[in-house]
Amino acid sequence: MPQIPEKIHELTVGQLSARSGAAVSALHFYEAKGLISSRRTAGNQRRYSRDALRRVAFVRAAQRVGIPLATIREALAQLPEERTPTNDDWAKLSAAWRTELDERITQLGRLRDHLTDCIGCGCLSLETCVLSNPDDVVGQRMAGSRLLPVRRPASDGTPGP
Repeated sequence: MPQIPEKIHELTVGQLSARSGAAVSALHFYEAKGLISSRRTAGNQRRYSRDALRRVAFVRAAQRVGIPLATIREALAQLPEERTPTNDDWAKLSAAWRTELDERITQLGRLRDHLTDCIGCGCLSLETCVLSNPDDVVGQRMAGSRLLPVRRPASDGTPGP
C-alpha cells in the first residue's frame, strides 16, 4: 500500500483509491451522493482532504452490513463538516442501525424457511404463497388474482399482448 507523507494534506483521487481500496469510479459515485467531498484545482483535478480516507472506510463498512447509502449520508451529515468519524461515532450509529439489521435478519430467516417449503411445490398460488403474497397483504386489499398484468386492447381494437 503506498504511503502518503504526513506533510501532504490532500490526496488525488488515485491516492485515495489506492489507500482506501475503493475504485476511482466508486469515489466519484460517493462524491456525487454527498458522502465525501473534494475541491478542484486550477486544472480541474479533484483533491481530497486526508479525512476522506476515514469517511470512505466508514461508508464501506456500513455498506458491508447492508446500510443503504441514503442512511449513511444522513449519518455523516450529523458530523461537523470535514470531521473524521470516530470510534464513538461508529458506536452510536451502529447501535441505532442494529435494530434495523436485526429486523432484516429475521425477515431473511423467514424468507429462507419459506423458500425451502416452496421449492418443490411450484404452485405460486397468489392466494396462499408466502413468497408471492406474504402475510396475505394483497388479500386484505382486494379479492381475486390482481397480481397478473392487465391486458389492454391496442389502439386499433385488437387484443393487447
